[in-house]
Amino acid sequence: MDWTEIIIEIGSEDLDQASAIANMTVPYGIYIEDYSLLEEEVEEIAHIDLIDEDLLKKDRGLAKIHIYIDPEDNVDEAVIYLREHLTAARIDHKLLLENVKEDDWLNNWRKYFKPMKVGEKLLINPSWMEDTDPEGRAVLNIDPGLAFGTGKHETTRLCLELLEKYLKKGDQVLDIGCGSGILGISAVLLGASGAFGVDIDETAAKVANENAAQNGVSEKFDAVCGDLVEKVEGKYDIIVANIVADAIILLSESVTDFMKPNAVYIVSGIIDIRADEVRTALESRFCIIEERADGNWYAFAAKLK
Repeated sequence: MDWTEIIIEIGSEDLDQASAIANMTVPYGIYIEDYSLLEEEVEEIAHIDLIDEDLLKKDRGLAKIHIYIDPEDNVDEAVIYLREHLTAARIDHKLLLENVKEDDWLNNWRKYFKPMKVGEKLLINPSWMEDTDPEGRAVLNIDPGLAFGTGKHETTRLCLELLEKYLKKGDQVLDIGCGSGILGISAVLLGASGAFGVDIDETAAKVANENAAQNGVSEKFDAVCGDLVEKVEGKYDIIVANIVADAIILLSESVTDFMKPNAVYIVSGIIDIRADEVRTALESRFCIIEERADGNWYAFAAKLK
């Protein structure tokens, strides 16, 4: 069956806010075309100033957000949601719809996934790019497939930065809603002795384990399909959950059962309009030790009271 591709055309200045709205329509991420900082980004990634002429012709003031809708999901509902929320946010926009084969979808988004530095120690690299210079960083080769998590989204980067800061060598890590496995696998690459991922999506757990094998950490990382109570045992030094605000609020009532006395709890997937709610829920059981924001997204690091 064909997937539906929704393309949102907006001005580059509205990209952060429009991306936040677009991310609410699908659980597996969005893909962005933004050429406003083309020269700077090419220099940072490739260390060259020679750029393809076709790229140089791109409109620097225009950005495009690509969303791919599963054939089993309601396309009309997604379009209505996008139109209403973009209009309410006073974002000038154009919505385009196209049908794409699943194989095309799996390949199309790869055009926009490039090597990316995160924090001080990690380089996220598309698994199909073999000549990337790591520049002394730990390299995470990843192919998210149908699972959320390339590191491109603000919430993933926020979690990775907090993981890098609070992770100690030898820590045991639990990744709730692991998606592609990017957080748990990164934790192992940064020095964790083991990481366990759990996701309610069977495809995500499969992809996460494949990515662990790709990075040679299968002995230290495992992902399973299921919910927290059914599948998780033991206690952990770090628990990370990059999910959604409502799930984090509910999770905060039970996640303490899986935390060691001095454990750090890292959460994100929280859009700015829900940040106060999540903060209040956390403060009923935890001491918030750090709060970060990137664009319209928030992340918190907390410890037990």
